[in-house]
Amino acid sequence: MPTRARVHRTAAFGATLLMVGMLGACASSKAEQPPAGSPDHASRQSSEEPPEELRRFYEQDLAFEPCEPYATTEADVEVFADERFECARLEVPLNYAEPGGETASIALLRVPASGEGEPIGSLLTNPGGPGYPGMSFAAAIALLAPQSPVVERFDLIGFDPRGVGASTPALDCYTDAEREDDAMSKPFLENWTEEATRQLVRQCAERSGGEEVLAHMGTRDAARDMDVLRAVLGDDRLNYFGTSYGSRLGPVYAEMFPDNVRALVLDGAMDPYAGTAERRESQFAGLQRSFELMGASCTELPDCPLGSDPDAVTERFQDLVRPLLDEPVPAGDGRVLTFTDAIDGVVAGLYTEASWPTIIEGIRELRDGRGDTLTGLHDGYHERNADGGYSDSLEANLVINCLDEERYSPERETELRRVLLDAAPFTDPGRPLGETRNMCESWPAEPTLGYPYGTDIEGLPDTLTIAVTGDPVTPYDGGTRLAEALGGSLLSVEGEQHGVALISGNACVDDIVADYLVDLTTPPADAGCVIE
Repeated sequence: MPTRARVHRTAAFGATLLMVGMLGACASSKAEQPPAGSPDHASRQSSEEPPEELRRFYEQDLAFEPCEPYATTEADVEVFADERFECARLEVPLNYAEPGGETASIALLRVPASGEGEPIGSLLTNPGGPGYPGMSFAAAIALLAPQSPVVERFDLIGFDPRGVGASTPALDCYTDAEREDDAMSKPFLENWTEEATRQLVRQCAERSGGEEVLAHMGTRDAARDMDVLRAVLGDDRLNYFGTSYGSRLGPVYAEMFPDNVRALVLDGAMDPYAGTAERRESQFAGLQRSFELMGASCTELPDCPLGSDPDAVTERFQDLVRPLLDEPVPAGDGRVLTFTDAIDGVVAGLYTEASWPTIIEGIRELRDGRGDTLTGLHDGYHERNADGGYSDSLEANLVINCLDEERYSPERETELRRVLLDAAPFTDPGRPLGETRNMCESWPAEPTLGYPYGTDIEGLPDTLTIAVTGDPVTPYDGGTRLAEALGGSLLSVEGEQHGVALISGNACVDDIVADYLVDLTTPPADAGCVIE
């Protein structure tokens, strides 16, 4: 179970960075406004009287049952057998502008409050991504923090957002064989052409249920689903814990349904003001900083594969990893480690200082002609099963970002890719870069998120944002800006890690989170914690 939790922590924004950022990204030079009939990003809606055409969704009954049939990964099979967990499906409109049309099914897992007495209510959770399943995230919280007042006083709710995990229709863009052949990473080296963007839409639509499905998988769609779920669970106000991308979903919900919020905990927080290009550049710079710190720690070891000079670790790594472009190395079970596999593996390990020794061992193996350890990090990152099958999390990540992120011209996309590689030279393949296009250029719908989001929300209760000083992909300053945008409280945590609350075992952070969620008590302005 700890391994599964670590996958959530390390893969969530790493997926966004390499599979989206470096491939050309779902990145418009101006924020697109939602089309007529969609939930406008400035709209304010109340749960007290849902629109008549949505009443059947808001008033449905959930039929809870054992969770085993909901498992979509090898890890889920074991975890979901726990008799404490109960699962159900929520019906929602595929397109909220046409509630009489097709529907989607949202899979959810509930962990009933473990304490005595009446629970405060439900706590909806989101692990990030976008595209990562929430059912196993709620299970992880219950298993890793069983004595937490949060687990005792709230019914934990993990839901797989529309298109994700056990929810249907499920997003699927690549076969397992294509994933095994590096299909999601190759465009990073080969560039996105206009025809490639069209082919991406064709294969995603064919395997996911059509272009109409691809047009309604954005964060604003998921936020509306959350409000239906809140009401169906019987909660007048939403209690929410979201980490990484979940710190975007929560503020978007608050923006759309400000009167329906009781408490929001936002961990590994994203900057709501930063557009796609600005955020990606800061994320890549953060990864480079973490790589250099990891490398410096390596140079203090007697057999460091990156040498003894902290200022030369990036160059030394490039010398080791770039030959993989032409000659992958063996990685066990007939597999090989490619350049993009190695970069993915290193990025996955950079999400927490606790994994730096594993990265170093993987680079040491690479120096000696093997790729087993970095392949293992890659496999966790991509949620690859032992049988060679892959979860669809990164494919869902791709689709959701096509509806959330700004899109740029080919000229700016090409420039952005160079900016990102300059910001994180350890990821640079060292080869000439041709013109690339936005991978979402041919998408059947325009982006619907809009930037900034979650700002100037009147009447919003106090919120709790958690920001780690050395977070490699959601920099600390972004967390402070989110707290300011929401007019809420900020908890600063000293350390080198992406996300820290509830599943990392940090008593200082978890006590503050529990006080806030249970009693609505926020920490003083000078409060702080440390990751040991």
